Amino acid sequence: MSSGLTTSRSRRAFLRTAATASAAWTLARMPGAAWAAEPWQTPPTGWASVDGILRRIVAPTFPDRAFDVTKYGARPGGAVVTKAIADAIAACAAAGGGRVVVPAGRFVTGAVHLKTGVNLHLEADAVLAFSQDPRDFLPMVFTRFEGVELMNYSPFIYAFEQRNIAITGAGTLDGQADADHWWPWAGGGRARGLPTQATDRPALLAMASKNVPVAQRLFGDGHYMRPNFIQPYRCQNVLVEGVRIVNSPMWEVHPVLSSNVTVRNLRIATHGPNNDGCNPESSRDVLIEGCSFDTGDDCIAIKAGRNDDGRRVNVASENIVIRNCEMKDGHGGVVIGSECTGGTRNVFAEKCRMDSPQLDRVLRFKNNSVRGGVIEHIYMRDITVGQVAEAVLTCDYQYDEGDAGPYVPVLRDVELRNVTSQKSKYAFLLRGYERSPITDVRVIDCRFDGVAEADVLQGVKGMTLTNVRVNGQLRNQTIGG
Repeated sequence: MSSGLTTSRSRRAFLRTAATASAAWTLARMPGAAWAAEPWQTPPTGWASVDGILRRIVAPTFPDRAFDVTKYGARPGGAVVTKAIADAIAACAAAGGGRVVVPAGRFVTGAVHLKTGVNLHLEADAVLAFSQDPRDFLPMVFTRFEGVELMNYSPFIYAFEQRNIAITGAGTLDGQADADHWWPWAGGGRARGLPTQATDRPALLAMASKNVPVAQRLFGDGHYMRPNFIQPYRCQNVLVEGVRIVNSPMWEVHPVLSSNVTVRNLRIATHGPNNDGCNPESSRDVLIEGCSFDTGDDCIAIKAGRNDDGRRVNVASENIVIRNCEMKDGHGGVVIGSECTGGTRNVFAEKCRMDSPQLDRVLRFKNNSVRGGVIEHIYMRDITVGQVAEAVLTCDYQYDEGDAGPYVPVLRDVELRNVTSQKSKYAFLLRGYERSPITDVRVIDCRFDGVAEADVLQGVKGMTLTNVRVNGQLRNQTIGG
């Protein structure tokens, strides 16, 4: 187990601070408020609003000061160097910010906690490998597991209520998750008799349904809830750029309740359970560009809290721009849900390429009447698809728990423009509810070839196809008018 962990007194203080902050947090605290119109003006909508969003997304900059982790005792090899990295981060923050540099070599660490003004920079041929001992990710921190707040193992790289932070460079972040470490906790066929989250996950959901204070939702040691890889929590001005990410326990890049976030030129290749590539959750003003995703789950999945806890926190994800990315393997290219209770709006995806027989869908929505939430103003254009296994556009209101609650989901104002696909099972696979239909879906100037089966359209109202060709056949029509 690594040294340098905080004292029990500081842990109690953190618990009190985190719990108090959770109750007080509102989206209004985030900078970069939405475009404010004069009384005589109408705010821009659709693609016209993107320029305003991008003007608010400005990557942080850092003083030209370097803090090499080897100067603080870190050595490549098998020894865990958590304390050396923490000391370098502390010195950098105390000096007013700069770069904490991981040089070439393989360094093993426990949890890394970023502070305001710190850019964790991995030089070429640097590998920051994360310990396979869960105790190296204690003490517990305030975090989320699948959209629900709790005290759990620290994410591998974590920041709580910090500003102007970054992870950059050409090096590699290696989570070292594998068939014997972290991944078996997901259960299923990977468990092979090892402990899993099978008891902990429903226990957490039960705590949330009873509104148990987050400070009392104690997991961590003796429990089996996997941490995420990178998680800035309630942070402002965040940059994650250039690094390669492999072998994650579950979600890779997971900004929560954060604003002004840039995720750029990442190379993500990790095929474990729930290995989503990038998951903005209850965050606003987010740019994801130039990234390559080859994942065991969704490439990009936008989240906003889950079930009762999502309604308690009640913060949407909004103003998210995705462009110039490549999606290879994954359950979906751009996905919204299923943890979407707080709502999602104003998502723009353009100029991406998706192509793999192991990529299931292009644009996917997953929700149900236990989650609920409003998803609206979702736009996709200029997307080139080689092949996907299932459908170009899919929405499933029967996901997970299915239609078992009173919180009807809402999906409206979705537009696909100039999307081309060479091969898929379906063009459209949409399953809404008759009492809450999917509405105002517009498909314009698209071409879908190699489509094997007819559309599945249930609970859909006001879907329009304009200059759309499916297997060469022109379709101009309104569905469910």
